[in-house]
Amino acid sequence: MTETVLLRDQRETQQVHGVNSTNLKLTKQAFGVQVTSRHGAIRITGDDDRVTRAVRVLEEIKSRAELGNHVKPTEVEDIIRAVQKDVDLDEVDRIEVFRKGEPVVPWTKGQERYVAAMRHADIVFSIGPAGSGKTYLATAMAVSELREGSVRRIVLVRPAVEAGEKLGFLPGDMQAKVNPYLRPLYDALNDMMDFDRVQQFTDRGIIEVAPLAFMRGRTLNHSFVILDEAQNCTMAQMKMFLTRLGANSQAVVTGDVTQTDLAPSQVSGLSHAFKLLRQIDGIKFVELTGGDIVRHRLVQEIVDAYEKESSDREAGDG
Repeated sequence: MTETVLLRDQRETQQVHGVNSTNLKLTKQAFGVQVTSRHGAIRITGDDDRVTRAVRVLEEIKSRAELGNHVKPTEVEDIIRAVQKDVDLDEVDRIEVFRKGEPVVPWTKGQERYVAAMRHADIVFSIGPAGSGKTYLATAMAVSELREGSVRRIVLVRPAVEAGEKLGFLPGDMQAKVNPYLRPLYDALNDMMDFDRVQQFTDRGIIEVAPLAFMRGRTLNHSFVILDEAQNCTMAQMKMFLTRLGANSQAVVTGDVTQTDLAPSQVSGLSHAFKLLRQIDGIKFVELTGGDIVRHRLVQEIVDAYEKESSDREAGDG
């Protein structure tokens, strides 16, 4: 089977090809097809299904170029992964964030379920491995809700497992001591909003990034609240966090139950809540897997290798 993608002008050709034809090379490698380009036409040859998927990738890049967007290589890799996982790019639920023309989108079926859950539930639990988009998509949804005026502020929370006396030797006040644990949340925010705006909103209290211990005794109204790395919460801390939710607020709890840093004698509040709260109407649970990983391709292979090793070890113990 052979299909052709026609390009209208030089700018569109450059966008679809990418620097040094990187986009064509990525598509060729991903789907095992032959890709040739001549006089504004890209010909794709190979098995029917592979050609169809490759064409979907190039057509998506082309449509973004037509809108005047600069398509980055990382976006091309995301598009390829979405096509490989049979995500309908025409129906994907784009999350509008502050930066014009750069919506955040779910790239896998699991991520689509996650975004849909956040659209419809007041409390959402997202459990899955590193790189599966748990925190990033939740932050994007929070920024979108703030942008649309659905909430008045964003509260991003993380447990600092080592906080307390163990951090006492570090310089600065308590905020300075716990900032290293909160850095990933700032990274996600800065990916979606200009640095100056993040700083402005933080100074005005519209965005708050804080350790979990700072939530005790509070009621969070008109807020989008995210508890990240929740596998490191105790049962008491999880109960405390969930009962902070006030009027017109939404909470998203994310974590990886296989990566807890709690002492062996402590039960993870995330694992406990996952079993205890599943039957409550209005709370949604979304389980993501290695197939939902959208970081560098090696991350998924690394996760798969560790999971296989763990399974083999358990089988041997049995």
